[in-house]
Parts: sequence; structure tokens; C-alpha cells
Amino acid sequence: MELRTVTVTRYIMPLREGGSLPALAEADDDFKYVLKFRGAGHGVKALIAELLGGEIARTLGLRVPELVFANLDPAFGRTEGDEEIQDLLKKSQGLNLGLHFLSGAITYDPAAGEVNPRLASEIVWLDAYTTNIDRTVRNTNMLMWHKELWLIDHGATFYFHHSWDNWEKHSTSAFELIKDHVLLSAASELDAVNTDFKLKLSAEKLREIVNLIPDDWLQWEDLDLKPEEIREVYFQFLTGRLVHSETFVNEAKNARA
Repeated sequence: MELRTVTVTRYIMPLREGGSLPALAEADDDFKYVLKFRGAGHGVKALIAELLGGEIARTLGLRVPELVFANLDPAFGRTEGDEEIQDLLKKSQGLNLGLHFLSGAITYDPAAGEVNPRLASEIVWLDAYTTNIDRTVRNTNMLMWHKELWLIDHGATFYFHHSWDNWEKHSTSAFELIKDHVLLSAASELDAVNTDFKLKLSAEKLREIVNLIPDDWLQWEDLDLKPEEIREVYFQFLTGRLVHSETFVNEAKNARA
């Protein structure tokens, strides 16, 4: 597995207010991307979560915009008039993450249409597996594009890595926050999805996904581990959750009941 690398050529506009300030940008391949910055919010850990969550979803057959590594040149953004944005761009020099911009897509509204039980179960399983706390009625993080459902914004997955304490315990947790998932009520096929998805996520495939994390994103001042040691923790976390998948599946089923 590998991701393309592009160079950002034009900052178009911020996409919403807030601490992370993602932006719409254009790259040297003439495509537009939703750019996630290493200098924002939770820094590279949010980018790692976005990368792992998105590529796991893609491996499972769910629709996710193409992810690319997006290089930001040191000279980029010097003429930006907004001081906050200019500061963000300076802090984000180097490798960032971009998601292919789905022009014309609209935010999924749970009141506007139902998701079929199989697809709902697949998305709930994914989010319980990756401990995604941010797919709720308030913020669905899903888009409708050409009448199909696309998943975006996986930066809130793997929240254990913000403290890095007891990651072994988190790898076997039931993930109680699944009770707030926007699609939980429709997810009636969790057992079947669990059987199918465990076959798709082989150890080899998980290793490939984890190995996508650049060394540049694994230089953490608050942690005395080498990049390969940090990757190994992510790999062990993912394999541990897979072994104990019945735990979070049962939690989701109980929450539905």
C-alpha cells in the first residue's frame, strides 16, 4: 500500500471555524483537497488517526475520499493576509494530509433518509473498532455524493494515543461511546459484519496500513519511543481489538436494545 504525495500550490479558503482550521487547497496535480494540517489542534496524532481510520475503512470496502500526503513548502502562505492562518501554515511546513475534495457533496442528514441495515452495521463496526467518538447526530462526518454515502473526518479515532496510557486496556475495551453513534439504531447486522470484516483485516493488511505512517509524524517529544516502536503499538492495538471484537460488538448490540 502507498499514498500519492502532492505539493500544495494554492490555499483557497478555510472550511469551518474551530481549532483545526482545515482548508480547501489546490495541489500540483490540479486537484482540490481538504487539507488537514500538522500544525493544528492535536498535530500529527490527528493526521495519523485520519490516515489509519480512512485506510481501514477503504480496506473494508467503505467509501472514503482518496487520501494523499500533501507537502507544504516553507515559502507557502507568506502572502496570506489572515495572521491566524499564516501562523498555521508556518507550523505545518512539511508533510500534511489531504482528502480529495468531493465537489457538490452535501452533509448527510439522518432526518432526510435512512441508511440500509448492512451499511449502517458496517459503519458502526468500523467506528467501534477504531474508537471513533465523532460520528453522532450533532456531527455525522458523512457526505452524500452522487447518491452514495462517503465517510470523512477520522481524526477523532484512536483517542488513546493522546495520553498513551494503558493502550493495552483500550485495545480490549467495549467502547461505551458507541451508544451515541448516529447510525446505531439501523445497525441490525453487526454479527454478520463482524464475521466478514475480521476476515478482511488480516495481520498482513493491518501491518501495511500502519506502515503508511511517515517517520516524520512519529517524532514525539513527549514519548521516548522510536518510530518503529510507535508503529508497533498501533499494530498491536488494532490486532488486539480485532481479537476482542465480540466485546465491542456486544456493547453496540446492548446499546441498540
